Amino acid sequence: MLKCRTAWNKLAPLARNSSTVCRQNVRRSGLNSVRTPACVPTAHMSTGPAGGGKENSIYALLVGVASVGGIAYAYQTLKGDQKRYEERMAELASRPHKVTDTPAQPEPPAVIEPEQKAPEAEAEAEAAPTETSAPPTGDAAPSPPKIPSHSPYLLIGGGTASFAAARSIRARDPGAKVLIVTDEPDLPYMRPPLSKELWFSDDPSVTETLRFKQWNGKERSIYFQPPSFYINPEDLESAENGGVAVLLSKKVVHMDVRGNKVKLDDGTEISYDKCLIATGGVPRNLQVIERAGEEVMSRTTLFRKIEDFKSLDKVSRNVKSVTIIGGGFLGSELACALGRKSTESGLEVIQMFPERGNMGKVLPEYLSNWTTEKVKREGVKIISEALVKSVACKDDRLEILLKDGRLVKTDHIVAAVGLEPNVDLAKSGGLEVDSDFGGYRVNAELQARSNIWVAGDAACFYDIRLGRRRVEHHDHAVVSGRLAGENMTGASKPYWHQSMFWSDLGPDVGYEAIGIVDSSLPTVGVFAKATAKDTPKAATEESGTGIRSESETEDTATSPVASTAPAPVVGHKDDYGKGVIFYLRDKVVVGIILWNVFNRMPVARKIIKDGEEHADLNEVAKLFNIHED
Repeated sequence: MLKCRTAWNKLAPLARNSSTVCRQNVRRSGLNSVRTPACVPTAHMSTGPAGGGKENSIYALLVGVASVGGIAYAYQTLKGDQKRYEERMAELASRPHKVTDTPAQPEPPAVIEPEQKAPEAEAEAEAAPTETSAPPTGDAAPSPPKIPSHSPYLLIGGGTASFAAARSIRARDPGAKVLIVTDEPDLPYMRPPLSKELWFSDDPSVTETLRFKQWNGKERSIYFQPPSFYINPEDLESAENGGVAVLLSKKVVHMDVRGNKVKLDDGTEISYDKCLIATGGVPRNLQVIERAGEEVMSRTTLFRKIEDFKSLDKVSRNVKSVTIIGGGFLGSELACALGRKSTESGLEVIQMFPERGNMGKVLPEYLSNWTTEKVKREGVKIISEALVKSVACKDDRLEILLKDGRLVKTDHIVAAVGLEPNVDLAKSGGLEVDSDFGGYRVNAELQARSNIWVAGDAACFYDIRLGRRRVEHHDHAVVSGRLAGENMTGASKPYWHQSMFWSDLGPDVGYEAIGIVDSSLPTVGVFAKATAKDTPKAATEESGTGIRSESETEDTATSPVASTAPAPVVGHKDDYGKGVIFYLRDKVVVGIILWNVFNRMPVARKIIKDGEEHADLNEVAKLFNIHED
């Protein structure tokens, strides 16, 4: 009935126009005969000669054409409606959940207000599975979560810097609505345990629980917060008190700076008021490995994420030999971790690097050599001054040919050769990339544009004390993320805080560093004999903290007092139990490493901040109380 009424509404104007034309023709015929006939035969309107028959024939022809056209139009309209109706019924019938059909009502369709759903949308909502309904069967895919079309605070990247920024924003603006978009399937988590504590866990299910015991014996999760801390992305826009939502497994592929919006890899657009880019970096690989083919690549791990930890843990249980390429922080930490496991499993662990010793780009040569011996004692075979020429797969093993002719056979490779800052959005967003250090170039307030900030590994910032820098460490991600969050809420603070970083070679040897630590700079080291308290494990037990990020406590040093105890004589020439290494530039201290010296970072920060020349660094070392038992 509804279809007939629709057709009639379309044909009625044609019918009224046709009858009007006929009546006018009749009157015109009567006037031409100088009389009005009492009745006019119907045939005279179309074929009769009387009363101007020629003109009547023309009009009758037009009426006929209009009638035929109207009938054809009505037929096509009804046929199209029927086809769409059948397609709609077939679509509803193919869905996994039964939809109760209600009889169509003859009343005309109601006007849909902006807040109302169309009938089709209501049917789809009824058919969509709910949390209590059975999972879809067959080929039907679950409906994706609704993505907010707008977020006042949009944070791109789901790492430490983004989480620190979100926490800072909410602290200053309790009602803020924050959306984090990450291409990872995991909620924000800390990365340092992936190469440190997780490997020393006795729990066989650690790859599933991702819980670990810190050096102080306390257990915690790798995640910053449990899922209950966050709100669902679809609830963000309507959340009365705001909140933090995380959009998982979504990547921002395009940035429209003028339009204040971004585009995701599925085509969805999200607009924003203020935006933070904290995309971190991508692990570098050796070109010789990339050119070696898929078989070699499938046996190579680029270590960065949770899935990389899980994958390498599985590999270490199923192969006989693992080779780590790289002698920096990550490579040395993984070598020590796997080396300890090798004593139980019989796994062969090889570490190779182009430098003479472990962490040769950071530590002075004498300390680098000492560290190398320490790593060897953990069960690791060290191959120094190794430049890889080619990698091939032969007889189900990998063969690594070095430029000096040495050949190393192994089952799996871990490439730990640095990080490339992720600047994929620079082109579409028109953002500047620093040509020297890489990363997005920002000012001292971490701004790239008036409403765009950058934090973490991807930020090349201006340090008001040490100049332009880019830092790839956990504590810097915390500090820069927090500062960006404050500035996004109107703080306008410059980056003055010197972030620190640390590295542990197991629970017995560790160091903390701040500033520019580069082995090419002149260094002065002051050492003392270590005690049982001078280990990472003892330090965390005393402080009660696990992640040794000084920025979490924000301690400050004011007028440190030097120890009055005389410096004892170190028993052995190569006994670097604990000490302080100063890095100098133009006779000014620009970097400090605290070797097995803990909870003294505020003192080191103040020394760098003061920027003074020191005649005797042995006296400065006393500020750290390294000679006290």
